[in-house]
Amino acid sequence: MSTPISKSKLRKAMRARRRELAAACPDAAQRAADHLPLDQLPAFGCFSGYQPQGAELDPGPLLRRLASTGAVLALPSADRADGPLNFRVWNGRDALVPDSFGVPAPPPTAPLVRPDLIVCPLVAFDGSGLRLGQGGGHYDRTIEALRASGSVFVLGLAYAGQQVEAIAAEAHDQRLDAILTESGYMAVSKD
Repeated sequence: MSTPISKSKLRKAMRARRRELAAACPDAAQRAADHLPLDQLPAFGCFSGYQPQGAELDPGPLLRRLASTGAVLALPSADRADGPLNFRVWNGRDALVPDSFGVPAPPPTAPLVRPDLIVCPLVAFDGSGLRLGQGGGHYDRTIEALRASGSVFVLGLAYAGQQVEAIAAEAHDQRLDAILTESGYMAVSKD
Protein backbone atom coordinates (compact mmCIF):
# COMPACT_ATOMS: atom_id res chain seq x y z
CA MET A 1 0.00 0.00 0.00
CA SER A 2 1.38 3.42 -0.89
CA THR A 3 1.99 6.11 1.70
CA PRO A 4 -0.54 8.97 1.61
CA ILE A 5 0.89 12.25 0.33
CA SER A 6 0.99 15.26 2.64
CA LYS A 7 -2.31 16.96 3.26
CA SER A 8 -1.11 20.29 1.86
CA LYS A 9 0.02 18.70 -1.43
CA LEU A 10 -3.14 16.64 -1.66
CA ARG A 11 -5.30 19.69 -0.91
CA LYS A 12 -3.68 21.69 -3.72
CA ALA A 13 -4.03 18.88 -6.26
CA MET A 14 -7.61 18.08 -5.28
CA ARG A 15 -8.77 21.70 -5.42
CA ALA A 16 -7.63 21.76 -9.05
CA ARG A 17 -9.31 18.40 -9.63
CA ARG A 18 -12.54 19.67 -8.06
CA ARG A 19 -12.60 22.64 -10.44
CA GLU A 20 -12.26 20.24 -13.38
CA LEU A 21 -15.04 18.04 -12.02
CA ALA A 22 -17.36 21.02 -11.51
CA ALA A 23 -16.88 22.07 -15.13
CA ALA A 24 -17.32 18.53 -16.46
CA CYS A 25 -20.37 17.59 -14.32
CA PRO A 26 -22.78 20.56 -14.22
CA ASP A 27 -25.69 18.32 -13.13
CA ALA A 28 -23.75 16.57 -10.35
CA ALA A 29 -25.59 18.31 -7.49
CA GLN A 30 -29.01 17.15 -8.64
CA ARG A 31 -27.75 13.66 -9.44
CA ALA A 32 -26.26 13.38 -5.94
CA ALA A 33 -29.51 14.52 -4.32
CA ASP A 34 -31.42 11.94 -6.35
CA HIS A 35 -29.14 9.18 -4.96
CA LEU A 36 -29.80 9.98 -1.30
CA PRO A 37 -31.52 7.01 0.40
CA LEU A 38 -33.55 8.85 3.04
CA ASP A 39 -34.54 5.53 4.61
CA GLN A 40 -30.88 4.79 5.45
CA LEU A 41 -30.38 8.00 7.44
CA PRO A 42 -30.96 8.11 11.19
CA ALA A 43 -33.95 10.18 12.34
CA PHE A 44 -33.22 13.90 12.20
CA GLY A 45 -35.25 16.96 13.15
CA CYS A 46 -32.57 19.51 12.28
CA PHE A 47 -29.89 19.37 9.62
CA SER A 48 -27.07 21.63 8.51
CA GLY A 49 -25.98 22.42 5.01
CA TYR A 50 -23.43 24.90 3.73
CA GLN A 51 -23.02 27.72 1.23
CA PRO A 52 -20.70 26.41 -1.51
CA GLN A 53 -17.36 28.15 -1.85
CA GLY A 54 -15.35 27.94 -5.05
CA ALA A 55 -15.96 24.63 -6.81
CA GLU A 56 -17.57 22.84 -3.85
CA LEU A 57 -20.51 20.72 -4.92
CA ASP A 58 -23.66 22.84 -4.54
CA PRO A 59 -25.78 21.31 -1.75
CA GLY A 60 -28.94 23.16 -2.87
CA PRO A 61 -30.80 20.19 -4.39
CA LEU A 62 -29.85 17.97 -1.44
CA LEU A 63 -30.93 20.59 1.12
CA ARG A 64 -34.30 20.95 -0.60
CA ARG A 65 -34.73 17.17 -0.48
CA LEU A 66 -33.84 17.05 3.22
CA ALA A 67 -36.10 20.03 3.98
CA SER A 68 -39.02 18.22 2.32
CA THR A 69 -39.00 15.88 5.35
CA GLY A 70 -40.08 18.79 7.57
CA ALA A 71 -36.70 19.04 9.32
CA VAL A 72 -35.27 22.44 10.26
CA LEU A 73 -32.45 23.75 8.05
CA ALA A 74 -29.42 25.40 9.64
CA LEU A 75 -26.20 26.79 8.23
CA PRO A 76 -22.81 26.97 9.93
CA SER A 77 -21.39 30.23 11.18
CA ALA A 78 -17.80 30.80 12.27
CA ASP A 79 -17.86 33.24 15.16
CA ARG A 80 -14.21 32.59 16.12
CA ALA A 81 -11.27 31.47 14.03
CA ASP A 82 -10.17 28.81 16.53
CA GLY A 83 -13.53 27.58 17.79
CA PRO A 84 -16.17 25.16 16.60
CA LEU A 85 -18.82 26.29 14.17
CA ASN A 86 -22.23 27.40 15.41
CA PHE A 87 -25.39 26.44 13.56
CA ARG A 88 -28.16 28.95 13.00
CA VAL A 89 -31.63 28.41 11.57
CA TRP A 90 -32.06 29.58 7.98
CA ASN A 91 -35.36 29.56 6.11
CA GLY A 92 -33.78 29.84 2.66
CA ARG A 93 -35.17 33.31 2.06
CA ASP A 94 -33.55 35.56 4.65
CA ALA A 95 -30.41 37.42 3.67
CA LEU A 96 -27.12 35.87 4.68
CA VAL A 97 -24.28 37.91 6.16
CA PRO A 98 -20.54 37.20 6.12
CA ASP A 99 -19.27 35.32 9.18
CA SER A 100 -15.77 35.87 10.61
CA PHE A 101 -14.25 34.20 7.52
CA GLY A 102 -16.45 36.03 5.03
CA VAL A 103 -18.60 32.96 4.33
CA PRO A 104 -22.32 33.74 3.95
CA ALA A 105 -24.18 32.66 7.11
CA PRO A 106 -27.44 33.45 8.88
CA PRO A 107 -27.27 36.66 10.92
CA PRO A 108 -26.27 36.48 14.61
CA THR A 109 -29.93 37.09 15.51
CA ALA A 110 -30.99 33.76 13.95
CA PRO A 111 -31.67 31.04 16.56
CA LEU A 112 -28.84 28.66 17.43
CA VAL A 113 -29.62 24.95 16.98
CA ARG A 114 -27.88 21.58 17.26
CA PRO A 115 -28.15 19.58 14.03
CA ASP A 116 -28.70 15.82 14.06
CA LEU A 117 -27.36 15.60 10.50
CA ILE A 118 -24.52 17.63 8.99
CA VAL A 119 -23.98 17.87 5.24
CA CYS A 120 -20.27 18.55 5.07
CA PRO A 121 -18.19 19.95 2.19
CA LEU A 122 -14.76 18.54 1.50
CA VAL A 123 -11.72 18.72 -0.74
CA ALA A 124 -11.10 14.94 -0.83
CA PHE A 125 -12.26 11.75 0.88
CA ASP A 126 -11.23 8.13 1.15
CA GLY A 127 -13.14 4.89 1.56
CA SER A 128 -12.61 4.83 5.33
CA GLY A 129 -14.57 8.05 5.78
CA LEU A 130 -11.64 10.38 6.29
CA ARG A 131 -12.16 13.79 4.73
CA LEU A 132 -9.74 16.47 3.72
CA GLY A 133 -11.20 19.88 4.41
CA GLN A 134 -9.96 23.40 3.76
CA GLY A 135 -7.26 23.08 6.41
CA GLY A 136 -8.61 25.12 9.32
CA GLY A 137 -10.01 22.19 11.30
CA HIS A 138 -13.40 23.87 11.79
CA TYR A 139 -15.54 20.89 10.91
CA ASP A 140 -13.30 18.48 12.86
CA ARG A 141 -13.57 20.62 16.03
CA THR A 142 -17.30 21.04 15.54
CA ILE A 143 -18.04 17.37 14.88
CA GLU A 144 -15.88 16.31 17.82
CA ALA A 145 -17.78 18.68 20.15
CA LEU A 146 -21.16 17.50 18.86
CA ARG A 147 -20.23 13.84 19.18
CA ALA A 148 -19.08 14.46 22.77
CA SER A 149 -22.59 15.64 23.65
CA GLY A 150 -24.67 13.13 21.68
CA SER A 151 -25.05 11.59 18.27
CA VAL A 152 -24.68 13.39 14.97
CA PHE A 153 -24.64 11.89 11.49
CA VAL A 154 -22.07 13.46 9.14
CA LEU A 155 -22.68 13.15 5.41
CA GLY A 156 -19.86 14.22 3.12
CA LEU A 157 -21.02 15.74 -0.18
CA ALA A 158 -18.56 15.58 -3.06
CA TYR A 159 -17.89 14.67 -6.67
CA ALA A 160 -17.06 10.98 -7.08
CA GLY A 161 -13.72 12.07 -8.58
CA GLN A 162 -12.70 13.56 -5.23
CA GLN A 163 -12.14 10.09 -3.77
CA VAL A 164 -8.50 9.22 -3.16
CA GLU A 165 -6.85 5.98 -2.05
CA ALA A 166 -5.96 7.22 1.43
CA ILE A 167 -5.79 10.38 3.52
CA ALA A 168 -3.17 10.53 6.26
CA ALA A 169 -5.14 10.37 9.52
CA GLU A 170 -4.32 12.68 12.41
CA ALA A 171 -5.61 12.39 15.97
CA HIS A 172 -8.10 15.26 15.56
CA ASP A 173 -9.64 14.00 12.30
CA GLN A 174 -13.33 13.10 12.50
CA ARG A 175 -14.64 10.43 10.12
CA LEU A 176 -17.71 10.82 7.97
CA ASP A 177 -20.64 8.44 8.47
CA ALA A 178 -21.43 8.38 4.76
CA ILE A 179 -20.49 10.05 1.47
CA LEU A 180 -22.89 11.16 -1.24
CA THR A 181 -21.73 11.81 -4.80
CA GLU A 182 -23.31 12.07 -8.23
CA SER A 183 -22.51 8.35 -8.59
CA GLY A 184 -24.20 7.14 -5.42
CA TYR A 185 -24.34 6.83 -1.66
CA MET A 186 -21.59 5.13 0.34
CA ALA A 187 -22.09 4.24 4.01
CA VAL A 188 -18.81 4.13 5.91
CA SER A 189 -18.08 0.99 7.90
CA LYS A 190 -17.39 1.62 11.60
CA ASP A 191 -15.01 -1.39 11.80
